[in-house]
Formats: sequence, C-alpha cells, structure tokens
Amino acid sequence: MSHESAVYLLRHGETEWSRSGKHTGRTDIALTSEGEQQARRAGGVLSALRATSVPPALVCSSPRSRAVRTAELAGLEVDNQTELLAEWDYGEYEGRTTEEIREKVPHWTVWSHPVPGGESAQDVHKRALSIVDKARAILPRGDVVLIAHGHFLRVLIATWLGGQPEDGVHYGLEPAAVSVLGYERGIEQIKALSVPPLETVD
Repeated sequence: MSHESAVYLLRHGETEWSRSGKHTGRTDIALTSEGEQQARRAGGVLSALRATSVPPALVCSSPRSRAVRTAELAGLEVDNQTELLAEWDYGEYEGRTTEEIREKVPHWTVWSHPVPGGESAQDVHKRALSIVDKARAILPRGDVVLIAHGHFLRVLIATWLGGQPEDGVHYGLEPAAVSVLGYERGIEQIKALSVPPLETVD
C-alpha cells in the first residue's frame, strides 16, 4: 500500500509553566528534563505513525526554544521556523493560570473571553489558515510536520476541519503528543489525536 501524505502535528514537551498550568505564549521557557524525554519518545511515535522511510516534504516549527528543542530531540530536521506557528499571544494573562484569571473574570477561558493585550481567537485563526493553506499546497509532494503549541494546534485542527477557532476547546493535546490530519475521500479528517509519547516496548 502506498503511503498517503498527511499533516503531522507535534506539541512541544513539558515545561515548568505547562506543568503548573501557566499560560505560556511569547515567553521562551525551556523543556523540563521530563519534557526532553517526552520529545525523544515522540520521535518514535511519529516514525511509527508515518510508517515510511521517506523524509517529510516540509518540517516547520515555532521559533520558541521549547518547540525547536522538541523537534531536535524527536530527530526532525526543521526546514523553517515561523511565527505563524507561535502560541496564542496571551497578552496581560501571560504566565497566569486560568484559576488566577478567574479571580477577576469569572468563568474565563481563552476560547470564550477577551485576552487583554493579546490575540483574539480570530487572530489565531488567521495564522492557522495560513499554515493550513501552505500544508495543503505541500501535501501532494509528501508529509508535512508541524511542531508547535497546545492552544495554537487545537485552533489549527479546528481550522483544518473547516470549523471556528473556538471549536479547538473540544480537542485535548498532551505534551509531546502527535496528532495526524488528512483526508478520507477528499473530506478533511482527524486521523489520530494526541497520541502520547509512550515508552517504547522491546
């Protein structure tokens, strides 16, 4: 059976802020030691899911070091770093947890409420559309691998399916998990969602 090209999404591994639930947008936070181990294991998961020795046609990463380092540890050669893959800009909420934000804004979520000084859901959606358009153009030549961040990738999944950015609330992505987007008979589809960086079994 011939290999069917797909878009592979890799969320970066664990950081101190992701572990504690702090919103991490533009702040450049390094991976924890566990995050580095997750990234290494994610490389094996990605290889197993792709099931081909043919290199991807395109590998793009967010410029944040937590994404670039994840790609490196996963054994990927990044062709391009682009701010289009950066995490949601949380503005005044950078470095704060949802619980802390809700002390002043009850029931706040990034999906349903404004982000003062940061990006709106539609702002993130526009970036995701640019990435989706580029990925679709590349797919006839081979796989596309994107290394980025939790909230952005959830918006990208919603965008791939033709939905609204707020639909990303329905897709959970664990650190260093791999997701796969593709087609079934020409219809956009999630082929795999948040496959975790499991320990390899001999």
